[in-house]
Amino acid sequence: MKKIFVILSVFLIFPCIAFAATDDYVIGDGDTLQISVWGSPELSGTNIIVRPDGKITLPNVGDVTASGFTPEDLSKKLAEKLEAVVKKAIVTVTVTGITNNKVYVFGGGVEQTAQGATYSGVYFLPGRTTLLKFLCRLGNLRMADLKRTYIVRNDKRLDVDIYSLFVKGDLSKDIFLKAEDIIYMPDNELNKMYVMGAVNQPRYLFYREGIRILDAILEAGGFTKFAKENDVLVLRNTSNKDAKQMQTINVKVKDFMKDGDVSQNINLLPGDLVIVKGSIF
Repeated sequence: MKKIFVILSVFLIFPCIAFAATDDYVIGDGDTLQISVWGSPELSGTNIIVRPDGKITLPNVGDVTASGFTPEDLSKKLAEKLEAVVKKAIVTVTVTGITNNKVYVFGGGVEQTAQGATYSGVYFLPGRTTLLKFLCRLGNLRMADLKRTYIVRNDKRLDVDIYSLFVKGDLSKDIFLKAEDIIYMPDNELNKMYVMGAVNQPRYLFYREGIRILDAILEAGGFTKFAKENDVLVLRNTSNKDAKQMQTINVKVKDFMKDGDVSQNINLLPGDLVIVKGSIF
């Protein structure tokens, strides 16, 4: 029984040791620390909270600034200060309570949705968290334009392809988030496509890679009995900074459905307006 207790104790302690060894977490105000001085329990301490001024107080050391240091750097700093008391002091700093590990999310794409709890605001991370795991926590991101979403760290915009990560599942694009990261998620308005005219359920759709005109028509309930299936228009905005232009594409969807003319099943683009013409008789 004693052996089992020892083994369990090792497994329970190990995660804290592993976290103390990470070199990228930065201690912040409000964090709780455990400081162990090898061979000198009287100099050690548990549940040491970093004060709002960023400092902690230790026996024979006094006030020491902890905020802004990694656990490893703080360990070295305390070891140097203890040299007058303990020769070659071995100090271990473990973060046992995290309040500093927060990120900020804002933008029109993270307002509350009908099918998921997605909010702008401050999010506290329990430990090292990847971008993918964090996005999964946000819930429904249907209203967010992930191609225009970006992360700001230390006032610099990171080169991260969030669309490929979250939509295409390219895990090579995943990164670890850091405290004070800012995530901007704009709304998906620019990716709307509209299907109207002689369809059963005129509506807008959000663009997705590879969507074709027949996909859009079927998602709008299909043709009505009055639809002119070979008289479908796609209005496409081709404007640039120098001139405003609207391209009109004539599509014969019936030729695709009846005769297999795949050239008529064209790819759609964000902002396209699909109009299915109809007749009274």
